[in-house]
Amino acid sequence: MGEVHAIRQQEPIVGRELAGGILRLTLQNPPANALSMAMMQILLEYLQSARDDRAARVIIIDSAQKLFSAGHDLKELTAHRKDPDRGRDFFEKIMRLCAELMQAIVRHPKPVIAAVDGLATAAGCQLVASCDLAICTDKSTFCTPGVNIGLFCSTPMVALSRNVSRKQAMEMLLTGETIDASTAREFGLVNRVVPQEYLGPIVRKYAQSIAAKSPLTVKIGKEAFYRQAEMGLTEAYDYTAQVMVENMLARDIEEGIDAFIEKRKPEWKGE
Repeated sequence: MGEVHAIRQQEPIVGRELAGGILRLTLQNPPANALSMAMMQILLEYLQSARDDRAARVIIIDSAQKLFSAGHDLKELTAHRKDPDRGRDFFEKIMRLCAELMQAIVRHPKPVIAAVDGLATAAGCQLVASCDLAICTDKSTFCTPGVNIGLFCSTPMVALSRNVSRKQAMEMLLTGETIDASTAREFGLVNRVVPQEYLGPIVRKYAQSIAAKSPLTVKIGKEAFYRQAEMGLTEAYDYTAQVMVENMLARDIEEGIDAFIEKRKPEWKGE
């Protein structure tokens, strides 16, 4: 893992550890790891601080509890129904914050991997879908159950519908039923399903592999992936052709090609 760059910070609901180029953010808000206002603010803060931290090359989001995340804190939401506006102002703030958090993951220059062990429901499922990669245990389950309590999972729908087919997304959204890990992989919600004891080693293997790549190249590629996905075919090719040209002019590509020809390990500068 290499030299530890930073010591774990004392944070009650989100753990943070940076070592060997891998930043691990651990949800630890028992019992359900609810995405409360406080938890989302902390996650967003950590993500933002990692943008320009050259020591952090890959981000892992995992959980310290048996449940990955139950989504929004329903007790927190319900408490604000006593406000004079029946909670409208708070509801708007928390939904804006949630949208900002999910977009911060997608737009982040560093790859973000979800390591899931347990249930990921509603906004918790949205969090998994928003990450670039997701690896889960064979005991993990996923659902968007808002429809069951009269609250359609409209914001989780954004991330979900960009990762699985429309009919599969609608199946989850309309029925609110829970899908198992193998179905989540079949749907395209997760990349791999592994036994519980292998989750940590497999996620680290993925993270270490990515951390060994040119950070500039990974940043360029991630940004281009999401931008071209929102374009028409011709526009996407025009855009990505220009991205390739700019990438070819970077110092790291020179180093990468030289290292390949000379049969040695490249020394990335991130330039």
